[in-house]
Amino acid sequence: MAFMHRPAPAFPALLHYEVAHRILMGYMDYYYRFKLITKRARLRFEARDWHGTQADARSRITLYREEVSRTSEQLARLMEDVSGDTVFWTRVRDAFAEEIAHFNTRNIAETFFNSVYRHSHGIGADPAVMFVLRTGTYREHRGLSAISYNIDLEGRSLDVVVRQVLDYFPFEVEWDDRERDIALVARRWAAHPASASTRLEILQSVFYRNKVAYIVGRLLDHGRVHPFILPLLHPDGRGILIDALLLEADQVVSIFSYHRSYFLADISVPSDMVDFLNTFMPSKQVSELYNAIGFEKHGKTVFYRELLRHMRKTAKDPAERFVTAPGIAGMVMYVFTMPRLNMVFKVIRDTFAPPKQVTAETVKAKYDLVKRHDRVGRMADSYLFEKLALPLDRFGPECLRELVDTATSRVTVTDDCVLLSHVYVEKKMTPLNLFLQTADEAMAQKALRDYGRAIKQLAAANIFPGDLLLKNFGVTRVNRVVFYDYDEIELVTDCNFRHLPEPRTPEQEMASQPWYYVGPRDIFPEEFPGFLLRSGPHLTYLRQQHGEIFDADFWNDLKQRLLAGEIMDVFPYRTGCRFLQ
Repeated sequence: MAFMHRPAPAFPALLHYEVAHRILMGYMDYYYRFKLITKRARLRFEARDWHGTQADARSRITLYREEVSRTSEQLARLMEDVSGDTVFWTRVRDAFAEEIAHFNTRNIAETFFNSVYRHSHGIGADPAVMFVLRTGTYREHRGLSAISYNIDLEGRSLDVVVRQVLDYFPFEVEWDDRERDIALVARRWAAHPASASTRLEILQSVFYRNKVAYIVGRLLDHGRVHPFILPLLHPDGRGILIDALLLEADQVVSIFSYHRSYFLADISVPSDMVDFLNTFMPSKQVSELYNAIGFEKHGKTVFYRELLRHMRKTAKDPAERFVTAPGIAGMVMYVFTMPRLNMVFKVIRDTFAPPKQVTAETVKAKYDLVKRHDRVGRMADSYLFEKLALPLDRFGPECLRELVDTATSRVTVTDDCVLLSHVYVEKKMTPLNLFLQTADEAMAQKALRDYGRAIKQLAAANIFPGDLLLKNFGVTRVNRVVFYDYDEIELVTDCNFRHLPEPRTPEQEMASQPWYYVGPRDIFPEEFPGFLLRSGPHLTYLRQQHGEIFDADFWNDLKQRLLAGEIMDVFPYRTGCRFLQ
């Protein structure tokens, strides 16, 4: 759908309109291709084409930057004899705003305009030209058509309602046992307080990710809102089946977590969808929900607005300044935050202390890998900002000094702002090592169990964290353990997991250095306990719960399954919620 290069308009006075039109056509091309990918998610699910689903998820992430780059190149040719100043670009923005005023995706189009402008000019947010602040109400746009099927529950049997819900989604393949699943859902629903609800609203969009399709809705119960989620599976050799009914907010928050890959869902009005989801996940930031439904670039725009609001609200609070984030200082990244902000900022240092041997470009590549990879709920998503300007007066002196001293090439300090040329922004978590220092025995054991599960689930997704130290894992608000230090991650299939050779002589046994050959990708899981935890109850408990992670055979078995093309199941809800385990 990319358009042909055309000569500049015959009327130079209308060049601003032609530039706005080119940006609009670039956005329309991006949005068409975005929709095409999401529309074929159902076909992938029906065909059990799980590799195709993952490939689509990866290509959709790169799609945005590709279209922004292509549009910027076209503008460069169009404007090669024109020096576009702020006055000119303000006219471009106004012409663009006029054209998208009634778009269902106006807010996404505004973000695309911002990206093209920044890509062409290499600068940070410019409120004189860009759509930095929202152009309408906070919710940005209200669609004219319904996004959900609405069902009145008064006086109706639950099995009839469930059957009606499934009728809305006619898949082109057989069910495993549709009536059995209807009975299972109705029985669980009837046993839950949400059965007293008076109305069920089911989103018309099905949410696809990896090997699961989710029917998503909400129950309205006299002012209270409950989620209503039906995860669907399509196992080998069987038809489609319902795996669970999820009615609790804490079950659903994990499904839409910022630690998971983005959904493939055919969505017409993103802002309406975000509003709908936010009613039963009120703890989620609006920016997170845009990420979850695949509009991560607009999620980044919304986060920036959230950050501006936070700084305006706390402007008179002298304690709310940027400070070094709690935890052991990283050798690769300097991390800072604000005490009441739920995000951290990570800047790559100019030099890395031994034994780190990676480069800044390697670190960037690892973060890009994580962005495109299946994060299985165990790797933190991040926003990459280039040319991010933050107010100078909001920096504590120690934080500013550390930035300037250790990341000089990426920091510019002016009279009123600190300009960061490359910074990652992630959700704030409590480092696992700090969490264990203050947790009681029950909470410590829960965290250690989840730490072991995190390592196993990352391995199932073909990720070896590299550095398994507790300080590189964080504990979230809901006490979930998540990995967030990516400079040493590797694909499991690229690693060589070995058992430690048995020494044959006293000299070998007493040697301070390995007496055997160690290749660059050789990993000895038996050595993990020595640097993860000191001997004591925590290490003993971890061995009891997840001792296999210290065995090369465990890793090699996973490696062989991954090399054979297996995509392993990692469910974002508890095993106990499943109907047919």
